[in-house]
Amino acid sequence: MDSDGTQDTRGTHASPVPRPAGPPEVPAMPPRPPRAPAMPPLPDGSAFLTWLRAPRPDAAPGVWRFGHRPRPAEEPEEIPTRQLLSGALIAFLVGWLVWSLLQNGYLGNWWWVPFDLIVPDAWRGGDSDLGETGTFIVYQGYELLVALGIMVGAARLGRWGEVWRRFVTPRFRRPEAQETRTAPEDDPAQWNELRTAGAADAAERLAAEARSGLMRDVDHARILRAWQGVRTGRHSLATFSGAVLKDGAAACLHPSGDRDLPARLARHDLVTGQVRLGTTVDDARNPYAYRGTGLALGPDLLGTSLVAVGPAGSGKTGTVVRPLAESLCLHALAGRAAVVVVGAAGAGLGPADAYDVVVRIGNQESEYDLDLYGGTTDPDEAAAVLAEALVGDLADPHPGSDSRRSTTVLAQLLGPFRAVHGRFPSVPELRQLLDGAPGPFAALRQRLQEAGQESLLRELDARERQMGQPGDVGGVLGDRVALLDRPAFAGFFDTSGQSRPFTLKALDHPVRVRIDLPQRGHADASKMLARLVLAQFTASVAVREDRSLFACLLLDDATGVVTPEAVRGIQRLRSGNAGVVLTLRTLDDVARPLRGPLLGATGCRMALSGLTPWDGQDFAEVWGKEWTEARDVTDRQIIAETPAGKAVHMLRRVITGKAPTARAVTVRQVERERWSASELAHAVPAGHAVLSLTDVTGEHAPPLLVDLRG
Repeated sequence: MDSDGTQDTRGTHASPVPRPAGPPEVPAMPPRPPRAPAMPPLPDGSAFLTWLRAPRPDAAPGVWRFGHRPRPAEEPEEIPTRQLLSGALIAFLVGWLVWSLLQNGYLGNWWWVPFDLIVPDAWRGGDSDLGETGTFIVYQGYELLVALGIMVGAARLGRWGEVWRRFVTPRFRRPEAQETRTAPEDDPAQWNELRTAGAADAAERLAAEARSGLMRDVDHARILRAWQGVRTGRHSLATFSGAVLKDGAAACLHPSGDRDLPARLARHDLVTGQVRLGTTVDDARNPYAYRGTGLALGPDLLGTSLVAVGPAGSGKTGTVVRPLAESLCLHALAGRAAVVVVGAAGAGLGPADAYDVVVRIGNQESEYDLDLYGGTTDPDEAAAVLAEALVGDLADPHPGSDSRRSTTVLAQLLGPFRAVHGRFPSVPELRQLLDGAPGPFAALRQRLQEAGQESLLRELDARERQMGQPGDVGGVLGDRVALLDRPAFAGFFDTSGQSRPFTLKALDHPVRVRIDLPQRGHADASKMLARLVLAQFTASVAVREDRSLFACLLLDDATGVVTPEAVRGIQRLRSGNAGVVLTLRTLDDVARPLRGPLLGATGCRMALSGLTPWDGQDFAEVWGKEWTEARDVTDRQIIAETPAGKAVHMLRRVITGKAPTARAVTVRQVERERWSASELAHAVPAGHAVLSLTDVTGEHAPPLLVDLRG
């Protein structure tokens, strides 16, 4: 029932810690002391039980399912409010007029004929068998039936029922969570699946914890994740039951000991795994089923990756990246996800206490370091990832580019160095080798000769022959490595085992990581490190053993990060239950040949307000066109042929000031862009975005106008 959050590349480890369902135990970093829950326990579990039992009907991708009320796919023919109310009032007045005329005899006495035919003669008159009171009741009852008939007719003509449904019923409707009642056999708070499997004691303990207010949404999600491990055979039922009976709602804790985040800014629903980002605008350009609904994302959508484009201040970090990071951190505490958040220092990506590992590159007080080689021991794999980070942005999207040649050059150096030293070179050592410094080369050659490594000697000889020749990329690689060989990074990227490097190989475990890039004064180095993290992420998630754990990389400001190899890596993430979230100020930060492939590789695409028409054109092309109904209205002047007609037309012109015309309406089907470049640039209000969605099953939602503040 254990799972590590991180691992140390040096092989050192701390004492075993309680872990949720996950892979077999590997060396772990020391856990932090557990914090108290972010919210104190309630006197009873009514709030938690109300949340747990709330309806979550199936819905289209992106719909906030918590308490959702499904709407028809097509907009019904709805009478305008003014017309509806005026028609209802007129129908009432007509009914009242008819009844008044009948009462006063203006319409004759024909409406008493049914009464005369049905009612016996003995019931009529004051001296009838019923007496005066009975006779009065009979006559008044018949009049009441006639009045009701008139009222029913007036109600049908005036559509009173629709008036009641549209204007009266909503005022007395109770909240959805209070309207529904859950049957005991379907009550999620009773943990009936555990009872059926023979863990009745554990189910009763969890139900009691829920009723007493000791359980929270993260506890519920974490225990469900552990129960999935029992169902798949990774853990035994006895082990699970023992942990629940011992710790109750605190069973199967995350290695950090946390049961919640220090604070939450967004609305989360861990039953569906969604985080709410805003509200779909009630706009004619949105499908009717989406209008007015909450807009939410979860792993099922992030598994196809997301790219968000908008200028500075449009809300990329605060309204998109921060809520998603918060949601994935909650999933990690529940043992469902591993998340890596990358951004500039001070970008507002959440407090340090919300993460297990915080790597502050360039900050000498940082507790953790970043492994330059991704934790691999294969020189070829390390060379491929490092080459992508160093010169991936210089490579054109054609075979035989600098990236492949750079991989060969680095492999010619990393292989011999590791064979001699048992580790990869540090940044200064790698720079010396790329610059062709005679001392390090001679020492490396001598050690290889002493060890009899003939094949590696040939690699080193090939590197020496290529130095200084036209087209050699060693100099370019050396210049890029020099960006990391600065005093600000002197204590980082250590390979001698003196630091605590974090490696993305730890994504087999529910770990929460934040990497702060030193953008101030080191913009080029920050872009290079961002490419390094993305390359390591795509390489690591592809070889994970346990793919039931969702892995996600959130890269705030992906300027200079999108390369041909990065696009190919993003395309492969969906099959590995992983995804990335990239934000860009403009698509001009991506090479022109890569803009289409990037938008095609990501299933979720977001255009925020303030987009330029040039960026809008790229989104308009990828979103395509749709068939829509166009109405052409033509006003044609009426020509009078007779003297009387001409006189009427002249009088009408004097009164209205316009010539008499006849209106002709032509309706036709035309194909038009879902959102044009001009609309994306000028018709998206501040704080809004246009977002298209695709989930991992292939179901998609068209571009939606979303209010990110709702």
